[in-house]
Amino acid sequence: MGNKGKRAYINGTFISLNVLYFLYLEIAGSSENSLFMIEKGAMYVPLILERRQFYRLLTSIFMHFGIRHLSDNMLILFILGDNLERAIGHVKYLFFYLLCGVGANICSLVSEMNVAGYPVVSAGASGAIFGVVGGLIYVVGVNRGRLEDLSSVQLLILAAITLYLGFTSTGVDNAAHVGGLVIGIFLGLLFYRSPGKI
Repeated sequence: MGNKGKRAYINGTFISLNVLYFLYLEIAGSSENSLFMIEKGAMYVPLILERRQFYRLLTSIFMHFGIRHLSDNMLILFILGDNLERAIGHVKYLFFYLLCGVGANICSLVSEMNVAGYPVVSAGASGAIFGVVGGLIYVVGVNRGRLEDLSSVQLLILAAITLYLGFTSTGVDNAAHVGGLVIGIFLGLLFYRSPGKI
């Protein structure tokens, strides 16, 4: 496709923000300390509901627990995000990513409200990244199964494996993952116009 030469600077900016915030967290304290992460903006349902700290729905998507959490997410975002940004455009991608991240956190919030037990501290870009996967599934689908070097089969296998690993592991926010994926598909439908369509 002709978009491959375009620079995806919004995706690069998101990756940079995640890395810079992680470095700040490590310098100021520890990204693996739950209390410290709450203090710096991680998702924590009691504070969102009782103290109306809704900003956590946004700030937490730029926070990660440890270097492996960060590197795993940023690698996937680096590989896939550029493709979606080139397909839908810079401004749309900016809103797409943030809406998927916040929307995934809202799904996580609703899910946790309906489950008895201790509230958990959560953070990470994975909800937004699942949104990117969902958006690409839609975009690749309407382009007859291919977009640049991506195929529908590759994306569906990636989504299936990642969801499976999430549901068979502990400490994974599956509600955010599934929510991000569904929101991404829906936003792909809204934001993407295939070549030749007005």
